[in-house]
Amino acid sequence: MIRTAAVGDIHMAPETQGTLRPAFETLSECADLLLLAGDLTRHGTPEEARVVAREIQGLGVPVVAVLGNHDRHDDRPEEVTAILEEAGAQVLEGRAVVVDCGGARVGVAGTTGFGGGFVGRCAGEFGEPLMKEFVRYSRRCADGLRMSLEQLGEQGCDARIALTHYSPVPDTLAGEPLEIYPFLGSYLLAEAIDTAGADLAVHGHAHAGTENGMTNGGVRVRNVAQPVIGRAFHVYHVHARQPVGAGTVGEPT
Repeated sequence: MIRTAAVGDIHMAPETQGTLRPAFETLSECADLLLLAGDLTRHGTPEEARVVAREIQGLGVPVVAVLGNHDRHDDRPEEVTAILEEAGAQVLEGRAVVVDCGGARVGVAGTTGFGGGFVGRCAGEFGEPLMKEFVRYSRRCADGLRMSLEQLGEQGCDARIALTHYSPVPDTLAGEPLEIYPFLGSYLLAEAIDTAGADLAVHGHAHAGTENGMTNGGVRVRNVAQPVIGRAFHVYHVHARQPVGAGTVGEPT
């Protein structure tokens, strides 16, 4: 049983320094790793990234993150990434990492992802160059996620987790205005997850959304935006894969 703590959309700034640290310091007692689902800062400045870094440094469990749209706002995602990685986090974009969780090899594939909408109400690669590039960028993010998950499958991980900021399914957006669904996620992410296979998908971004969802292929999806889960993190139990058959994921504890 792999205990996976996750949270997103903590939107930290200098005035919030230390607000999550007391809860995060309990992680080694209740979780095997921490996933951060993007929007860790308010405006993506190095100063704000250093606030996050101090919250997550030396927690005693592996920390894996993706950036969110807020973390890219100041056009310095490389600096934000470097600051978080110096604090011990592994920040993913179109790649995967394998972490040791109490003897279990857990693979996490990550991308920020992008928008575009969902089947029946989605943007297409047609028309103006900017519209085509919008959809192609979303597809590139999804392709990176798919390839990373496939690589993890080849490595024989005990569990595989897809970590994104944007949502792969509309289920977890319930509560958000329908008009903004195309800016909250893309069905391409779910296609990638179902094609490559995963035991759990975690995202943020939808502050007014719903925690629980599922891809068409049966992969459980969790919206861990802090305004949704209402706490410093939630812990999800993921069963290690057996020699045959896929693993399952339990409800949060």
